[in-house]
Amino acid sequence: MGVIDYFRREAEVPETKASATGPVISYHSAGRVAWSPRDMASLTRSGFAGNPVVHRAVKMIAEAAAALPLTCQDGTARYETHPLIDLMARPNAGQGRAELFEALYGQLALTGNAYLEAVAAEEGAPVELHVLRSDRMAVVPGADGWPVAHEYAVGGRKHRFPAGGARTPVLHIRNFHPQDDHYGLSALQAAAQALDVHNSASGWAKALLDNAARPSGALVYGATDGASLSSDQFDRLSNELEAHHMGARNAGRPMLLEGGLDWKPMGFSPSDMEFHRTKEAAARDIALAFGVPPMLLGIPGDATYANYQEAHRAFFRLTVLPLATRVTAAVSAWLQGFTGDAAAMTPDLDRVPALSAERDAHWARVASADFLTRAEKRSMLGLPAESPDD
Repeated sequence: MGVIDYFRREAEVPETKASATGPVISYHSAGRVAWSPRDMASLTRSGFAGNPVVHRAVKMIAEAAAALPLTCQDGTARYETHPLIDLMARPNAGQGRAELFEALYGQLALTGNAYLEAVAAEEGAPVELHVLRSDRMAVVPGADGWPVAHEYAVGGRKHRFPAGGARTPVLHIRNFHPQDDHYGLSALQAAAQALDVHNSASGWAKALLDNAARPSGALVYGATDGASLSSDQFDRLSNELEAHHMGARNAGRPMLLEGGLDWKPMGFSPSDMEFHRTKEAAARDIALAFGVPPMLLGIPGDATYANYQEAHRAFFRLTVLPLATRVTAAVSAWLQGFTGDAAAMTPDLDRVPALSAERDAHWARVASADFLTRAEKRSMLGLPAESPDD
């Protein structure tokens, strides 16, 4: 029974924490520029749910890593059928392998932390795997500072999973964080300032479109006797302008002015015209934090790669493969604690289309090395050793 079923069927039993000081993350901005909140809920809402660059970058990473073909092998053989393959093919009743790993990689990219729950019998292998939301999980440190439990909180109720041991029910995968012992650093936190700039530039452009895609001009009252508009005249004129001459539906509408008024249109200053470049620079910073070449996100002005194919290959080589290799190795080692089986899941590089040219060249170099034995060549290509029957 998974944690979601647990919350549906059983009531919370009060538990005592092992440490009086639970995990606390505090962000301070006093005396600085008024940036948006840095908690993960706010960043996820303004980033993944409210920014197209972050949304696309996270989707590209999660979908590409989840779609990588996997191979199951140990030191002696590569398996076509194995319980681990069956578990990965259908990890739970509502998800397949791609959906499960996409959620896992997405949580890791957005929050810097990913949690995977195993539902297993008392002494058997896991029968289901579930991704738990990172914003609902908390690490409970023990007296020595090492985690002793993970707490999953939702709707005012909590469930505690013990941590440590060979059969720990929850796997915690986290990014490197130089200043936190229990939680990882997300790319979204590193790109938070660029995210604010990009969102502010989008809001500025939207306000500009609402005002007929140009800055407001000036209405000059040309009275020669020094008189000025009365309060009622000023309010009426302002209301008329807002109602009949602002917004997309009023674009290009002719303006009728009363005597004594003259319209002085205003143009953009050179600094005002630079806002789109500021937005593109912020988009490149966001892409840089996530490790996605800006060219793949459609961001103009990037000439780092000669063509799209090179950018695509760099994306897989520098971002997707290191992430997938690390995560699949952690998941395999964690599952081995339940089964005691040495078989592990690894990305099958021979079936990655983006790396086909590199793999062909690598295979050709190894095959032409006459000073290597057949066993050494298989080892260099990541293949298991041949059995006596072969």
